[in-house]
Amino acid sequence: MSESGKKNFAIIGVAGFVATRHLRAIKETNNNLVAALDRFDSVGVIDSYFPDADFFVEYERFDRHLDKLKRKGIRIDYVSICTPNYLHDSHIRFALRQGADAICEKPVVLNPWNLDALIEIQKETGRNVNNILQLRLHPSIAGLKEKIDNGPPDKVYDIDLTYITSRGNWYFISWKGDEQKSGGVATNIGVHFFDMLTWIFGEVKQNVVHMYRQDKAAGFLDLEKARVRWFLSVDAADLPGEVRQEGKTTFRSITVDREQMEFSGGFTDLHTLSYQRILEGRGFGLEDSRKSIETVYTIRNATPIGLKGDYHPFCNNIK
Repeated sequence: MSESGKKNFAIIGVAGFVATRHLRAIKETNNNLVAALDRFDSVGVIDSYFPDADFFVEYERFDRHLDKLKRKGIRIDYVSICTPNYLHDSHIRFALRQGADAICEKPVVLNPWNLDALIEIQKETGRNVNNILQLRLHPSIAGLKEKIDNGPPDKVYDIDLTYITSRGNWYFISWKGDEQKSGGVATNIGVHFFDMLTWIFGEVKQNVVHMYRQDKAAGFLDLEKARVRWFLSVDAADLPGEVRQEGKTTFRSITVDREQMEFSGGFTDLHTLSYQRILEGRGFGLEDSRKSIETVYTIRNATPIGLKGDYHPFCNNIK
């Protein structure tokens, strides 16, 4: 049993960038990391959080270790998954078979039918899958949802979503640049925005892709309560001139009926807040993820129509 009511965690993918947020969330919710796995051993960050955690670079030894702990009566309550997107499905299955609940980074899976299979395994094991959908917890975004929910029921809003986050050459050599592994740029950097939009503005009625490349994509979503022009890019050349002049490498903008929505800050503690909700039994589950997974799957498999119809104005700057 874990000490003084603390929950026991294991983490897969602890060398990744986002894993630090999970380590911090486990620490700040006063729980314990028992074991960590990553094929890469540059994981000194663990010392700042859980220096006593056991670390493995081989999946087989990690699996055996958790099994031995179970036989000693030491239960792993949660497995946090911070691995490349295409491995999420397998690692969630591992967590559920261990008798643990899973906490998985987005996208929880790459394909809609993977959700259906995991829902069946949830039923078989009696365990739960929690997806990190932290934008739903951002104060500005939660406030926007409340405003839309309480606004005129038949109003349709005009939304422009622009997200440019510069990435160097490494990005395209890594798994993130491989569409089979990441789901492509719209999935890798956009899935949480599509989750936010469908959460606030409802079902997708039409999903049009104007442009789709390895480093950028753009399209149009017709939602129940919104018409959305979106543009996503990892190319620094797409940054607005004034942003580049300020030396910034990221540009994030959402306008609602041409009014700029401010949500540049407030991201620091969202993983910890996500963990608090999960520990209270209020995490976001597989069905919560479905709309965004279906949206990015459609984008990934669509044939771009070119610059026709209602497309994002940033497309005019693309050579």
